[in-house]
Amino acid sequence: MTNDLSRRIWEHREGVGSQFCRKYGVHRLVYYEEHEDISFAIHREKRLKKYHRQWKINLIEGFNPTWTDLYETWNC
Repeated sequence: MTNDLSRRIWEHREGVGSQFCRKYGVHRLVYYEEHEDISFAIHREKRLKKYHRQWKINLIEGFNPTWTDLYETWNC
């Protein structure tokens, strides 16, 4: 969850700000959600983290079937 997606994308791509991204080499943005209500966004993130891997893969493929790096098209 972030209030500045362009900054957060940069951090992930540079390997800063996230131990998970550094450890697993995660450098592409393949899925995101936007929410107006911060409490809903936090709740949604907590729920997503509890879901099984296959459910998350299905969610990503429904949103971005080719797993394209959305950083290239994100309006920073």
